[in-house]
Amino acid sequence: MRLRAFAGNSIRYGTKVQVNHNKVSMSKVKVGLVQMNCTNIKEDNLAKAIQKVREAAAKGAQIICLQELFTSLYFCDTEDYEHFKLAEAIPGATTDALGVVAAELKVVIIASLFEKRTQGIYHNTTAVMDADGAYLGKYRKMHIPDDPAFYEKFYFTPGDLGYKVFKTKYASLGVLICWDQWYPEAARITALMGADILFYPTAIGWATSQDEATNTEQYNAWQTIQRSHAVANGVHVVSVNRVGFEQNGAMKFWGGSFVSNPFGTLLYKASHEEEEIAVIEIDTAKTDSYRTHWPFLRDRRIDSYQPITKRFIDEN
Repeated sequence: MRLRAFAGNSIRYGTKVQVNHNKVSMSKVKVGLVQMNCTNIKEDNLAKAIQKVREAAAKGAQIICLQELFTSLYFCDTEDYEHFKLAEAIPGATTDALGVVAAELKVVIIASLFEKRTQGIYHNTTAVMDADGAYLGKYRKMHIPDDPAFYEKFYFTPGDLGYKVFKTKYASLGVLICWDQWYPEAARITALMGADILFYPTAIGWATSQDEATNTEQYNAWQTIQRSHAVANGVHVVSVNRVGFEQNGAMKFWGGSFVSNPFGTLLYKASHEEEEIAVIEIDTAKTDSYRTHWPFLRDRRIDSYQPITKRFIDEN
């Protein structure tokens, strides 16, 4: 099959302003990624994240994404009832604090938190604060892993809010969380709901006992699946991971945060070792050009996809 050449260079884009559900969004938007390491002191982690939000805003960021569960160490390495004390209400004290910062800096903040919904029900949840400080809502992680050192099923109830798109001042954002990254269905549905950009706050790493070849293969798979979501849906993807050694040195969170354009081209990739703040300008208006030159959404055979709702197709 011969695919038509992408003629992106022949089309010039200005800074368009679009009115959408009473939100003003500009096609050119600067996204900020905060890749950092954490400690076991919640207040220190929050203060550090706020400082890095300020640094990203000073570099021109308009939408700033923090990594998964940034107010603590990644506590799911063990099944420990004490860790439930880290959870909080959403909205609550942390979203209130971040809302003040968002309003002051006129930035959108995407914040991944451990939510206590009620006694005995907890979620892995991301909240979104708009550029005026308003709390726009939350997305609860839908896909919950249970692997060695990632015992999330012990802590998190699967999300029940469905997939979400948040209409912010600068763009309509789709937010998914870490393990959701491996599921094309989640990206597809969120894109079909009108997301201009898909954001993935993440906490993923390597066991330090693991060999380098396996490390490389795992990171490449993680990056590739997310870049494929960008290509299949014709949207930019922003993935923000934590970095540094945790679990008494047994786990190295691999960083490698990145931004992909709708053709899967990397616009930015962070290191595997260092804390980084990056600000990348993307043009959401180019989605139309990508989608019209390679019209994957146009050619979807939605009449044939009913079997996807089965766990496994083993009966006629």
